[in-house]
Amino acid sequence: MITNPNSGQLAKPPGDICAEAISGPDWLVRDLRSDVAGEVGAVAIYQGILAVSRDPSVRVFAQNHLRSERRHLELVSTLLGRKQRTLLTPVWRLAGFLTGALPSLFGANAIFHTICAVETFVDTHYQRQIDRLRTEALHPEVLSILESCRTDEVKHRDEAKDLSGAAAGFFTKIWTFNVDVGSRVAVMLARRI
Repeated sequence: MITNPNSGQLAKPPGDICAEAISGPDWLVRDLRSDVAGEVGAVAIYQGILAVSRDPSVRVFAQNHLRSERRHLELVSTLLGRKQRTLLTPVWRLAGFLTGALPSLFGANAIFHTICAVETFVDTHYQRQIDRLRTEALHPEVLSILESCRTDEVKHRDEAKDLSGAAAGFFTKIWTFNVDVGSRVAVMLARRI
C-alpha cells in the first residue's frame, strides 16, 4: 500500500507501482534502494537522539521528525519489492542510530548541526532523482512521492538550521563533514548491495 503524500492516508498503489517490484530502468531501482536505506537511517537517527537526549525541546523536535521519517519510510518502501531492497539494512540502522546518539552527548547545538548536514545531503540526493524522473518523463507516482519527501526534508533542514543557534565549532564542523561523507558512501553502497 502507498500512502497518499498529500493526505497521509493509505491508498492503493497507483499505476505501474507494485509491491513486488517496480518496472523501470536499473538506475531508478538503485536510487530507490538508496532511498529506502536512507529513510531507515533517518528513522534510526531520531531514535538515537531520543535514546540519549533529555532536553525537552530536542525531544519534541525528534519526536515530530521521527513521525515524518516513518511516513517517508513507509512511502518509499512501497516502491520496491523486498528482493530489490538493500541487504545492508542492519548497517543503516546502526549508523543512523549512532548519527543521532553521538551528537546528543554534546547537546542541542550538535544535534541541530547534524540534522542540518544530513538534510542538506538528502535535499540534493532527492532533487537529483526528481530532475531525472522529470527529464525522462518516468513514473509520475514515484516523482510525486519523492517531491513530497523532499519538501519535508527541506523543512527539517531549515528548522534545524534555525534552532542551531551558535555557529558550528571546530569539532562540530569535523563531525558534520564526516556525516556528509558517510551519507555519500552509504548511498553508493546501498545502490549496489
